[in-house]
Amino acid sequence: MDSAMAAVVRESGAFGGLLYVLPPGDDALWQVLVAGVPQEMAAPWRRVGLTDPMPVADAVRERRLVWRGGREDMARRYPRVALVLPYDFALAAAPLVSDTAVRGGLVLLWPGDHPERLGAAERAVIEEGCRRLGGIVEAMLDRDGRLPTADRPRTLPPPRPRTPSPFEAAALSAFVDRLPGGSCALDLNGRITFVTAGAAALLGAGRTDLLGALPWEALPWMDVPHVEDRYRAALVSRRRQAFTVLRPPDTWLSFELYPDASGLSVRITPGARGEEDPSRSAPASGPSRATVLYHLMHLASTLTEAVGVQDVVEQTADQLLPALGAQGMVVMAPEDGRLRIVGHRGYQADLLDRYDASPLDPAVPGVDVMSTGVPGFWTTFEELRAAYPAIPHEDGMAAWAVLPLIASGRPIGSLLLAYARPHVFPPGERAALTSLAGLVGQALDRARLYDAKHHLSHRLQSALLPHTLPRIPRLSVAARYLPAASGVSVGGDFYDLIRLDEHTAAAAIGDVQGHNVDAAALMGQVRTAVHAHATAGAPPDDVLARTNRLVNDLDPGLFTSCAYVHLDLATHRACVALAGHPPPLVRHADGRMEVLRVPPGLLLGIEPDARYASLEFRLPPGSVLALYTDGLVEAPGVDLDDAIAALAGLLEAGDPADLDGMADTLIRHAPAPGDDIALLLISPLA
Repeated sequence: MDSAMAAVVRESGAFGGLLYVLPPGDDALWQVLVAGVPQEMAAPWRRVGLTDPMPVADAVRERRLVWRGGREDMARRYPRVALVLPYDFALAAAPLVSDTAVRGGLVLLWPGDHPERLGAAERAVIEEGCRRLGGIVEAMLDRDGRLPTADRPRTLPPPRPRTPSPFEAAALSAFVDRLPGGSCALDLNGRITFVTAGAAALLGAGRTDLLGALPWEALPWMDVPHVEDRYRAALVSRRRQAFTVLRPPDTWLSFELYPDASGLSVRITPGARGEEDPSRSAPASGPSRATVLYHLMHLASTLTEAVGVQDVVEQTADQLLPALGAQGMVVMAPEDGRLRIVGHRGYQADLLDRYDASPLDPAVPGVDVMSTGVPGFWTTFEELRAAYPAIPHEDGMAAWAVLPLIASGRPIGSLLLAYARPHVFPPGERAALTSLAGLVGQALDRARLYDAKHHLSHRLQSALLPHTLPRIPRLSVAARYLPAASGVSVGGDFYDLIRLDEHTAAAAIGDVQGHNVDAAALMGQVRTAVHAHATAGAPPDDVLARTNRLVNDLDPGLFTSCAYVHLDLATHRACVALAGHPPPLVRHADGRMEVLRVPPGLLLGIEPDARYASLEFRLPPGSVLALYTDGLVEAPGVDLDDAIAALAGLLEAGDPADLDGMADTLIRHAPAPGDDIALLLISPLA
């Protein structure tokens, strides 16, 4: 395996790579071999789930070669990778295919100056290398019955440098010592393997203290983010890097890093602050990398909690604008062949209203970017007008970035960031912005799916709940429904009032487990069944028993609580049966409260032959019957009996002549609902 891995890296021209295996029946790839990069740099991806948004996962899952030709290309498609490695490099990922199955994946890395496209010869080397490695992994599986998935993968040693003769070694040492300043060498892990006396003097440390150490550990003043960042940039991009750092109290030193396959050569010279050559070292510009990474991590964590499109827009604006120093933001998406302004911050609504619902015109930057997937950066309005001659300067901004929102490899919209003052976009910042847009795009895609499900569930539930309750003589009724404050805001709570004949009626209330389309659908089936059995004349216990058999036959995997009451308006008597439901409350005409202690019975859908008890009670004019779901009384840390007693106290203080006011009071004093709430108040009239 080691020799096959070394061969494919060498023959493809890559500087390094990662080898993964896929154990049979596993849902994740395990990193087993690292070449050309430190293990610490590859550590975030030691285990990669097959559904993770990673190049190697896509390559293995889809059985194809994945190519990303540069930093911005990586940031558009795989923002997580680009956030951790925001450097210039190219990447190929391919599946290891044996004669019988996919056995793993191979990732190869090239320097940042690699051509934009993968060459045919390189592709052929990769395909042959993957076949060979796949066969080796298959043979390991046949021999041992398992594949290695150790926590720490092996590291291939770098190519051995040529060993100089003693005469050459002496000449090289003299040559290095004659150079001004100092020199040292680092291995691929960043440890110092060689240091001249001049370098040790500039660093203010002994040579023995430096050898074998990491610079930022041996020299505390080098433990600043941009030092290790430039070291990592040199390793990943294989390009010269430079930086300046202060050695306390007042000595500035300039460092130049020259990487190759075996490590880094470093030149150290006395310098002054600001001596770096920006065109060659490409230092960070705009917000510092540490600042941007902090806001990226915070944005990523907050976006995981965003449950709707507007949540995503608000969280993005809250995090991005202060982090990037931008003053305006617009989120756009296509909808039915037109441009939709999904949300914005820092712009006047009347300006954006002119673009909302307009045709998808590629003369508008946001439309062009969302169709091509290529970001646009304009540091002046003249640059913007050169690209889009018809665009007017209406927003008063001075610089713009328009970024594609990518989800599942396709643009789903665009994100415009606007700056009130002139702003340049160096390569590092462009990649960071593109990565940010990738996170926003994935969150927006999830949020749109959530909103679509919410809308569907809400329409389904609205269609299944009664729009109005029937008018029944000699009966006053008030009903309320309040969706949960979190989740999809749609569940399985229902209520119903059924007119049976001139002198009798029935009332039902219930709660289907869950907050989704399945719960709403089952709610409609349960409500229909209760209605059918009630109109057929079944007593309360039979209504619940028959409905229970139906729910068991449907086998939805959900359970339902239900309370059913038969009302005799002529005799002012009622009969109630419960299926795992909270007890009804009765406020008697004299103000006295009573909790109807009916054996609750099993929830509907558990046992097909379950039987239910019933209880008869008086319900004369002036009394109030309260049926409710558990969302009205249940709250974390609150005893249920205490909550029901508190609800009874509110009912006792209410006015039976104003059921609507009483219902509003009960709902208003309910705990912040983590569950839906349904309430039905019934009062016989004289």
